[in-house]
Amino acid sequence: MNSKLKYAIGFLIFLGLCFGFQWRAGQVSDVETLVWYSIIPPLLAVTLAIVTTRLFPSLCIAVGVGLLLSWYQKGGTPSGFLAETVWFVRAVSVGNDGIDLFNFWVVLFVCLIMATISVVVASGGIGGVVVWLSQFAKGPRSSQFITGLMGIVIFIGDYSNAMLVGPTMRPLTDHHRVSREKLAFLVDSTSAPIAGLAFVSTWIGYEVGLFEDISGTLGLGRDGYSMFFDALSFRFYCVLTIIFVIVNAISGRDYGAMHQAETRARETGDIAAPDAQALGHAGSFTSLPNAIVQPFSAVLPLLTLFGLLLGGFWIDGNGTGSILSLTSWRNALSEANNVMVLAGAAASAFVVAIICARWLSKLKFSEIAPVVWNGIKGSLTPLSILLLAWGLKASCDRLMTGDFLATMLSDVVSALWFPIFVFVCASVTSFATGTSWGTMAILIPTAIPVAFSLDGDSYGLTTIICLGAVLDGAIFGDHCSPLSDTTILSSIASSCDPLHHVRTQLPYSLTVASIALFCGYLPAALGISSAVGIACGTAVIILLLFGVARKPKLAT
Repeated sequence: MNSKLKYAIGFLIFLGLCFGFQWRAGQVSDVETLVWYSIIPPLLAVTLAIVTTRLFPSLCIAVGVGLLLSWYQKGGTPSGFLAETVWFVRAVSVGNDGIDLFNFWVVLFVCLIMATISVVVASGGIGGVVVWLSQFAKGPRSSQFITGLMGIVIFIGDYSNAMLVGPTMRPLTDHHRVSREKLAFLVDSTSAPIAGLAFVSTWIGYEVGLFEDISGTLGLGRDGYSMFFDALSFRFYCVLTIIFVIVNAISGRDYGAMHQAETRARETGDIAAPDAQALGHAGSFTSLPNAIVQPFSAVLPLLTLFGLLLGGFWIDGNGTGSILSLTSWRNALSEANNVMVLAGAAASAFVVAIICARWLSKLKFSEIAPVVWNGIKGSLTPLSILLLAWGLKASCDRLMTGDFLATMLSDVVSALWFPIFVFVCASVTSFATGTSWGTMAILIPTAIPVAFSLDGDSYGLTTIICLGAVLDGAIFGDHCSPLSDTTILSSIASSCDPLHHVRTQLPYSLTVASIALFCGYLPAALGISSAVGIACGTAVIILLLFGVARKPKLAT
């Protein structure tokens, strides 16, 4: 498509959506604190990113517009602009409600992980692991299957999942000509979906806490954990996403933009598109010439990272009882400072990686130092994008974008269609704001009381389905959004262009979401067993991948 025509279409769509939301706000909004233009920053970011294929300037413009709109909303005075600027700086650094170092720990975690990866690559550790895994991965399909399986097994959290699986499997998938887009899809689709489902993960405390609050508000008489397990049967999107990943890897078949990417990789050996602007290390995974190649130079740092994650969560969460008790682990994870533990474990893994590089791989400190610096430099670009994504989220919080979207889409009253509506509403909110946790925090207090009233003021089927629909919709929207931190981190871990990742993953995510709606949520609202819905959804996925999708063309 001609670039001028593409810009014109994008501009018209942007204006059309703005006018649509402005009209809708005039129809239903009776809350003075909510304004229609709160949708402009995320909508502008997504539109510019799609039209220009450049994420960094798109986020810069959107964050700048968000700051100006927030200043305008507060009165537009010269002193007010300075106050808003200070508010934004604090929002992406230490927070505005006391001191919150969440973002600081995430930045430190990414820097240390990138430096650790750089060291284990240079020391030959990753090369040794690849040699060991090569006996199991004989081709593109088996390497994809192992990648998906690793993502499922490492369920402790979405951040740790992505940053462990992506760099470890990248050399292997590169060797078998699996596109970077496909690797990013496998990493992203087994991070938040599996962490959101696991009842021992960094997510469980947050989800259970929201359920506890709404239970107390409505007087449900159920604890948060019981509500989580009640909703687990209706987590159709997350369950079907995991099934899709496994069936997709086994079949070796793809469609849409992903099929084009896989065909390019098989035919030409170009694992990334020519115009890709990869985040993280885009170079080949080769060790230094004088390094002794062995897997322990990578295995020991990775075991240190994963072991200290588990130990750190247990200690920081004041774990009591048997370490074999799932209840004890759930309680510990709900109390632990997850990102601080991530950063601490990454720091320890970094130290172990240097020790292994020096004494196992026989590298000199003078050789290791430049490698560490290269790893840190490799984190600067992705971190700048991550900071801008946080800035956009701060803009959405300031303008109450999530509350506005929930209000605009909140007047559906049919018990049959309400779970589907809740899923769609959560998806739109999460996609626009780039945060699944924020969407959960907005919609659980607003949508669940409506579902409760549709159940005749009882804890009935509609309420339980909607609990699952909020969590799943939030993850689906976050999964598709180029503004999401998990999308960016999956791109970092896979050394993939984030916009290429979104473009190739979106058709798959939309497919699974559609199947979840029509095979899962709609039949469940009619009283059909959720097991039947998951079975039907699985059958549709198998028929789609083996009947419609095609294998990548091979070079002749």
